[in-house]
Amino acid sequence: MLVSQLRPLPQAGTGEVLVAVAAAGVNRPDVMQREGKYPPPKGATDIPGLEIAGEVVAVGEGASRWKVGDRIMALVVGGGYAQYCAAHESHALPVPPSLTLVAAAAVPETFFTVWHNVFARGRLQSGETLLVHGGSSGIGTTAIQLAKAFGARVIATAGSEPKCDACRRLGADPCINYRSEDFVAATKAATGGRGADLILDMVGGDYIGRNYEAAAVEGRVVQIAVQGGRKATVDFSRLMLKRLTHTGSTLRARSIADKAAIANAIESHVLPLLADGKVRPMIDSTFALADAAAAHLRMQSGEHIGKIVLTCKD
Repeated sequence: MLVSQLRPLPQAGTGEVLVAVAAAGVNRPDVMQREGKYPPPKGATDIPGLEIAGEVVAVGEGASRWKVGDRIMALVVGGGYAQYCAAHESHALPVPPSLTLVAAAAVPETFFTVWHNVFARGRLQSGETLLVHGGSSGIGTTAIQLAKAFGARVIATAGSEPKCDACRRLGADPCINYRSEDFVAATKAATGGRGADLILDMVGGDYIGRNYEAAAVEGRVVQIAVQGGRKATVDFSRLMLKRLTHTGSTLRARSIADKAAIANAIESHVLPLLADGKVRPMIDSTFALADAAAAHLRMQSGEHIGKIVLTCKD
């Protein structure tokens, strides 16, 4: 249950900055944490919220990159649903002048996840085909845009025609309505029988075996969630015969150094695209911080397209 509470002001620890939060992104792990299915890592605050944007108001010992008054967006291990939140300086990025703080709050968790899994783990190359499940989600809308920006072709799946239309506007061609079409057959048809070079999957369950069928020879499957189930019965001969790679990752519990490396890559390769407006976080809706429960209901409804953001200031 989400309730408003008065907590002590967080302190900027070693290597950290304290941020006056203007906006915080809402993500599926926040909902899972509220439900008791995704506890915070040991030592982390129990306040939800994995990404923030706002202004630096204090600098901790050993932190040197940011100064008071800087506008930053940051990946945090928790605590984003608050007026103030501490963030490690190496997990923060400057907010380009072209981005509002609301839009910036929708960047860190989603863009870090997509960059690491699609480009670092998944090794997507220009000219390849990416199949994105959940194409209308925050992750999906980001993956479509980044893959297109780096020269890949994108096929997406979504659960309604309005969601498919949104994916197509972002560059997916085609978008498969998984409620009325078989994504395996549709992916093969769209690729002349070859299949997708890379599949980004947040479903798991029976999608795992179907992904193996939809993948091209030497294809890669990257697992970032298992919303459809943690377990599956799979014919692993398909993995062997196609010489597939199936990998996956989570982000929250990764080391400070790991997250810093992802942040550096984002700053080099993606921040210029955000600054120029070539890619952008797609905002579904905003809610006041006090209405975080309503924001979670919006996410759980499955009707959202893109990101849901909490606003912490007028």
